[in-house]
Amino acid sequence: MLEHRAASRYRFLARLALIVAMGALVSPGAAPASKQMLVGLFDDASTYGSPAASFPLFERLHVQVLRMTLTWGGHFGVANDRPVHPNDPADAAYHWGRYDDAVEAATRAGIQVLFTIVGTPDWANGGRGPRVAPRSALPLHQFAAAAALRYSGTYLDAASGRILPRVNLWLAWNEPNNAVFLRPQFARVGGRWRFAAAAAYARICNAVYTGVHSVGGPERVACGATAPRGFNDPTAARQSTAPIAFIRAAKNAGLRTFDAWAHHPYYSFPRETPTTRLRDPHGVGFGDLDRLTGVVTQLYGAKPLWITEYGYQTNPPDKFYGVGWKTQAAYLREAYRIARANPRIDLLTWFLLRDSPSLSEWQSGLMTVRGQKKPAFAAYASLRAGGI
Repeated sequence: MLEHRAASRYRFLARLALIVAMGALVSPGAAPASKQMLVGLFDDASTYGSPAASFPLFERLHVQVLRMTLTWGGHFGVANDRPVHPNDPADAAYHWGRYDDAVEAATRAGIQVLFTIVGTPDWANGGRGPRVAPRSALPLHQFAAAAALRYSGTYLDAASGRILPRVNLWLAWNEPNNAVFLRPQFARVGGRWRFAAAAAYARICNAVYTGVHSVGGPERVACGATAPRGFNDPTAARQSTAPIAFIRAAKNAGLRTFDAWAHHPYYSFPRETPTTRLRDPHGVGFGDLDRLTGVVTQLYGAKPLWITEYGYQTNPPDKFYGVGWKTQAAYLREAYRIARANPRIDLLTWFLLRDSPSLSEWQSGLMTVRGQKKPAFAAYASLRAGGI
């Protein structure tokens, strides 16, 4: 995710630029309910930045899964220095403290962790920055293996003398079809443009999947975490790849398998509801999840779908992009009903707990920046009790 809040202004601008016309509304239908769907929340600023205040709120909200960023390289990177023994979590180059504390806090609160591995250290890509893929997939595979071992539930941390909690859920990168998070999106090879980010992501996903599973436990590794829209235009000022085109290109580039495909079906304009269908055949909003599951099934079989980010900003404070407070709560409940009725969806994650301090960032919190609870707070808390 690479400092999600710092990048969110660019996310906002990119999504506005990618608005497409709305189509007809679609009903979730009468599919049997998904009995195992987990309800998650994603807010690194709260999880890492103010855990003493945030974790009691997570418990009151009945959060089942906290998505957290596990940064390989970059700001807060675990491995900004090259490890001598990269498969060994105890290597002196690794700095796990921030993540150990967060996993232990979540475990005490009875909440599962979904770790998103993201960010390339400079030593792995020639100093090209955390948003550029590593030159070789091997170091990422090794890091994923070290992380999965450390959080296997059996690992004794020699420095603290304690066995660290288990992390069962993993995710490879964040929105790799958006140049804000993975670049370049396209490359010219032999006079033709190629889906460079999709090809790089095939290697990233394979490395994280095989690295985590090399530890031998029953962990689940998701790939994708795709943004909802994209230009598919190598000449565009801000490059991006539409999610359907992205998964097809990644498959063609050698993306082998995963335990779930993750997606972020955000709206582009406030009048879009969770049932709005897009006319763009390559885009996937919340109303188009059947389109995505169809392609996933065609390429990889009946894999589950994880919604690892979703949310609506509110007005106030965002007068342009936000919806009313009661509308936000209604859309949260509606999205939950749709997802709960879909047997393929295992996880629905809301972004954020608390609004970002700057209006140039995201205002989709269940609470204001000053801590006032919006109606969506109670709506979210009621989901597991069936109060929708």
